[in-house]
Amino acid sequence: MNPLLNVNRLLTRFALILVLLLAPASQTYAQLVTRVVDGDTLIVQEIWRVRLIGVDTPETVDPRRPVQFFGKEASGFTSRMAEGKVVRLEFDVERTDRFGRTLAYVYLPDGTFLNAELVKQGYGHAYTQFPFRYLEQFLGYEHEARQTGLGLWRGSQR
Repeated sequence: MNPLLNVNRLLTRFALILVLLLAPASQTYAQLVTRVVDGDTLIVQEIWRVRLIGVDTPETVDPRRPVQFFGKEASGFTSRMAEGKVVRLEFDVERTDRFGRTLAYVYLPDGTFLNAELVKQGYGHAYTQFPFRYLEQFLGYEHEARQTGLGLWRGSQR
């Protein structure tokens, strides 16, 4: 067998492996959560503000409005789950919102999908103003949380 052919095959495999290793880096990042702003917004090292895709939690930091019902609980949950942890960020089609925040799906070190967990536990609702990859699942999670009276929906089973 031609040794040059073997070298070319080896280089081709190496290049393919390198592309596979580097390609996801443009779409996913592992970063430290340094602070939680509120239930659906994090401060992440090197990226700054990250807005969780597909979930909307009650407001706690809008200076024009009082803290909304269950807002402190949602912020506390997100803090307990993510603050001080290195999380994995994944992106969808839109990378930033109109406020310049990075839009991301956030995965905790144990694999928990934080965006979904907030909806599942009733700390927020599915944010459907813009399409996103998990829209149908999030609507199902919200429906289940409402039916079982979790979090925001406590006492309002419909």
